[in-house]
Amino acid sequence: MFSGSYRPDDVEFLLKPIQIEYMSDLALKESLIQSGARHYSEMLSPETLPSRHYLALFHQAHQDNREQLAGDCLKLAYLLYHRYGADLTLVSLARAGTPIGVIVRHLLSRLYGINAAHYSISIIRDRGIDTVALNEILSRGHRPESMAFVDGWTGKGVISQTLTSAIQAYNQQAHTAIAPGLNVLTDLAGTAAQAASSHDYLISSSILNATISGLLSRSILNEAIGPKDYHGCVFFSEFAAEDLSRWFVDDVVAAAMAIFEREGISSVPVRSREAQVAISQAYMKAAMAHYGISDANLIKPGIGEATRVLLRRMPQCVIVRNTHDRKVAHLLALAADKGVPVEMTPSLPYNAVSIIRSKKQFLIFSSFFIKIPYCR
Repeated sequence: MFSGSYRPDDVEFLLKPIQIEYMSDLALKESLIQSGARHYSEMLSPETLPSRHYLALFHQAHQDNREQLAGDCLKLAYLLYHRYGADLTLVSLARAGTPIGVIVRHLLSRLYGINAAHYSISIIRDRGIDTVALNEILSRGHRPESMAFVDGWTGKGVISQTLTSAIQAYNQQAHTAIAPGLNVLTDLAGTAAQAASSHDYLISSSILNATISGLLSRSILNEAIGPKDYHGCVFFSEFAAEDLSRWFVDDVVAAAMAIFEREGISSVPVRSREAQVAISQAYMKAAMAHYGISDANLIKPGIGEATRVLLRRMPQCVIVRNTHDRKVAHLLALAADKGVPVEMTPSLPYNAVSIIRSKKQFLIFSSFFIKIPYCR
């Protein structure tokens, strides 16, 4: 049983720990991804521990958003219980969904006395879900109808759409009836089956990497993964002294239970899926035209997705609604560290958006990649 740095009862990762040669040249990595020469899931950039300054920003951001996050975890646990009942199997999507799945599992136990099984498995854009992991879950006697997929948020809705397509194909092949919908804290794209919220707020686990996700990397699918293997990951045991994974879970669970004892579970209505779809589609169309982008994958709306671009990719620019809003303080710090231009757009329908630098902005001579600064 592999639980990363979480407690063994919190989650079981159906992932294969592997060693990988890190892609430290981000310009080369970006060019390979955008040219189609390599898929993003085949490569991994090296992870480092956050600086003291950035860690201080994380803790401030967590405190600022703690009540919203805890309340939404509470509401998501309620929604899952009332849809699936006591026979519930949590399947979080590694790695952003894992901390949320662990928190929800604790809340289900405290609120409803359910000790739900919790697995975390890989799903990869363009490549689908890990069917070896799905087979393993079902082989342990869990009913297909009991499986609920959990993630942190939707951005454009790509992962929820990937999940729906992959599970529909799996159901047809395996003659199962797994619900293909995604259950999230906040649904910016209008593509989730259930969501506690529709607001773009900072889910604080989104702005750290392995040290808040059980010390795991994002999932990997390359030549090291055989046809009978789970998708891969790297386990960063060397970061154990700085790990916040258990602390984060315990802190949010404590905040959620305090909210429950004080005021119960929120009944604030979520903006309709149709409204969220309309907002998302209108923004994507306008942004692609404004920035001259033909590949929608280069636009990452929402504060969580915008942060991930700054942590992993090569941003062209970052757009924020308000540069004075503490919700984006960590983004401004990351952008300053990396020399990334920041635009302020008060009409932005999200708190932040990151634009990934396109391959048109690289000049390729032999093995040299020259970055050309550009941002409208």
